Amino acid sequence: MTTVDADTPLPDDIETAHRLIRELLETLRQQAHLNDTLRHQLEQLLRRIYGRKSEKLDPNQLLLFAREILEAADPETPPEPEPTPAPGSAPAKPPAKGHGRKPLPAGLPRKRIVHDVPLEERLCPDCGGERGCIGEEVREQLEYVPASMIVLQHVRPKYACKDCQGNVVIAGRLPEPIEKGLPGPGLLAHVAVSKYADHLPLYRQEGIFKRFGVDLARSTMCSWMAAAAGLLTPIVKGMLKRVLTSVVIQSDDTSVKVQDHEGKGIKTGRLWNYIGDHNHRFTVYDYTVNHSGDGPKRVLQGFEGYLQADAYTGYDALFRSGTIVEVGCWMHARRKFYEARTSDPPRSHLVLAWIVGLYKIEEDAREARKKHPEWGDAAWHAYRYDLRIKHSTPILETTRAWLDAERPKVLPKSPLGEAIAYALNHWAALIRPLEAGFLEIDNGASERSMKPIALGRKNWLFAGNDEGGKTAATLMSLCTTCKDFGIDPFAYLRDVLDRVSTHPQSRIEELLPDRWKPAEVPDPPGRKG
Repeated sequence: MTTVDADTPLPDDIETAHRLIRELLETLRQQAHLNDTLRHQLEQLLRRIYGRKSEKLDPNQLLLFAREILEAADPETPPEPEPTPAPGSAPAKPPAKGHGRKPLPAGLPRKRIVHDVPLEERLCPDCGGERGCIGEEVREQLEYVPASMIVLQHVRPKYACKDCQGNVVIAGRLPEPIEKGLPGPGLLAHVAVSKYADHLPLYRQEGIFKRFGVDLARSTMCSWMAAAAGLLTPIVKGMLKRVLTSVVIQSDDTSVKVQDHEGKGIKTGRLWNYIGDHNHRFTVYDYTVNHSGDGPKRVLQGFEGYLQADAYTGYDALFRSGTIVEVGCWMHARRKFYEARTSDPPRSHLVLAWIVGLYKIEEDAREARKKHPEWGDAAWHAYRYDLRIKHSTPILETTRAWLDAERPKVLPKSPLGEAIAYALNHWAALIRPLEAGFLEIDNGASERSMKPIALGRKNWLFAGNDEGGKTAATLMSLCTTCKDFGIDPFAYLRDVLDRVSTHPQSRIEELLPDRWKPAEVPDPPGRKG
């Protein structure tokens, strides 16, 4: 490319001058494109460091594209099927909205503190007789009792014949989570929940235990967690077996730093999650040493159905098998246009407005289900399917036509060009939810289940080794699934760790969170499950 400065003589002939002008214009165009790209990258970097993570839009901006939205979607909404009232029954009144303080959980232990009237004040001022109790007024106050540590002494008396002083007999040793180990199941459960559910690293727990006068090295607790994960692995495998029977599975992955003792540095491992459908709502994490597609291929071996994930190429081999169908994520597609809105506001916001319309239809479907609690999953899925066919289809058709028309007009490497290319390259997967009402339009549930890992990384920073990554995957699978089912992870792990070593392998599904029933044993002093 020809370069000129102020001292360079300009050409006299018109043809050379025109060629020089064209080259200068091309240089200016490339510089402008480079400046736009660098400005866009700087804005994204600053937003990630200092800005909000939410991708909410200003509603006033979307009003500019109201006409396009209305033209793309039919304003009429299909009527919701009315529930058939029982013969002779009065129309049900809508439940009154609650107000005031929420009642305290009934499962919490209660301690009665009676504030009685003094004896001298119980006498009747008229007749002098003693007034009798006609009731009581109860006010509940929530109090906190600090956690405590106790030492359980397992005593086994020995017996021998008094005459011959022989034939000694002693009770057999009870099974323990760690054979001849120091921790009881409650302590193991507490350490596991504190780290993998509450994101409290082991070195902080080490300091907390010192306040009780107990020295527990973090390396010791790390070994305990590995042993606990080994005991609980059959349960997580049972959860994965149930997940693989789902019609649709959602998956995502994220990086985690791992100490590399051979290289004496830090390497990057990956934690993947696999979430079953509404009939098998388990969250199973898996650790891999790299980001290749071998991990999903190993975990999803034998699965047949829909797989909803991001556009990572590691899944492509699974989709080519023909037994697994790809479902796209509009959250990822929207993010591309959201990031491009600063470089090309008019066109980016137009697509964002159409995507908002798609999510509004999904919100309408959820609101309809709230109004009809009698609907089962099949009825709601059928309603959502009809709603999408009538309202989402026109928006998608308009969006596709616009993407095809605008693609040749934008630079392929520009933010908007990359957003358009992403949407068109994965269009078949993005419109897959039109096939069935049980499919979601995004992979939001899977991304939300990655938040505990993101929070954990900020606290425990890295895994000690690859085995530590596998330990984290096992224990986080149980903690996260327990939370999803509304189960206290501590109560679950304390009970299961006490039983799993002697529980028959053929009945391991009895210990899965959705089927678990706690053993009838008294709570030890301290924390209540």
